[in-house]
Amino acid sequence: MHPAELIERKRNGEEIPAGELRDFVAAYARDELPDYQAAALLMAIWFRGLSAVETFALTEAMVASGETVDLAARLGRRVVDKHSTGGVGDKTTLALGPVVAACGAPFGKMSGRGLGHTGGTLDKLESIPGFRVELSTEELVQQVREIGLAVAGQSADLVPADRRLYALRDVTATIDEVSLIAASIMSKKIAAGASALVLDVKVGEGAFMRTVDEARRLAEAMRSLGKEAGMDVVCLLTDMEQPLGRAVGNALEVREAYDTLADGGPSDFRELVVVAATQLLALSDLGLDEEAARERVTTALADGSARVAYERWIRAQGGDPDPALLPRADVVAEVAAPDEGFVRGVRAREIAAVAMALGAGRERKEEPIDHAVGVVCLAKRGDRVERGEPLAEIHARDRAAADAAESILLAAYEIGDEPDPRPLVLDVIR
Repeated sequence: MHPAELIERKRNGEEIPAGELRDFVAAYARDELPDYQAAALLMAIWFRGLSAVETFALTEAMVASGETVDLAARLGRRVVDKHSTGGVGDKTTLALGPVVAACGAPFGKMSGRGLGHTGGTLDKLESIPGFRVELSTEELVQQVREIGLAVAGQSADLVPADRRLYALRDVTATIDEVSLIAASIMSKKIAAGASALVLDVKVGEGAFMRTVDEARRLAEAMRSLGKEAGMDVVCLLTDMEQPLGRAVGNALEVREAYDTLADGGPSDFRELVVVAATQLLALSDLGLDEEAARERVTTALADGSARVAYERWIRAQGGDPDPALLPRADVVAEVAAPDEGFVRGVRAREIAAVAMALGAGRERKEEPIDHAVGVVCLAKRGDRVERGEPLAEIHARDRAAADAAESILLAAYEIGDEPDPRPLVLDVIR
């Protein structure tokens, strides 16, 4: 394998033999190739794309670069997992895992930290006093065996080639290529060992994929990779033109997830949890069709068993599940509606900008996060508001930060004479 020839062939639009692509990735993971050659190949891929065969070869190579976990073999059960492509207010794992576990299906997940407007799942969980996100593989397997649920940080030995290539993509403007995105996501999911997966592909201005067509292309690519690897995959295309739920910010989102598990919470967030959990149960080894799975999910939310599963999970990882103990901001400022009418839109990107400015997110992985701050959207698309009625709350460390955020938050809202309803779940791809 001659790296320059391989780069040239992809630059010219030719297909790279799977074995040569695997060799290239393996050599780069072993630090036997320089960054500039890997960067050149990434740029050639960005312009020319990868075929399905090449994409699977890249995925296989990244999986093979580190350790793998076969949860099904270790537990003797089909283990289910979920992945989201990321959005504003996306705290789905926090509620989905307990619901699925309460229904009797093992849920095991390795997560990462978030960059951008708010933290990732691990950052949200770390707003819970005492919660421990670092589990060994043995601890994760044992916890899933005992209580049916574990969410932990991704091991440094899991797909190290993807970590190196992603860092390079980040600084070479090659992040947004469907094959590279699909291979990156699915390599981690395949290596982590779940048997079945629900992929929540966000669509809209607050998401990575801006159009339904782009999201469908990514969903189909990831589903194909999962199928090649022997994994059952269902993809949800879900709206991200406005934040999911009402809370945007780490502790605020944990509190909202708890409220949802206590049979409350915002209707859109609850809907997504029910839809995703239903699909996971139908993919599990419980022998349920979708109708029976949905009935079991709604029962778990209504009878309190989902909340109990959450509390058991948080305690198992050293945390205190009492939502009253979550950190709170020093200043909570209401933002009033400037006009009466219907909320026709809550632009997710502006809400994300407010959360980021308040300190709820990070631009670099070493930066700290303020778990207490964020935004609560009291009014969402379709709601009617009166002039002066609270639209949202800003949770900030000081009054200056709250005042600075108010104008940006107001710009996120569109109020008109007629409602503009839109569905949350845009498509289900099986």
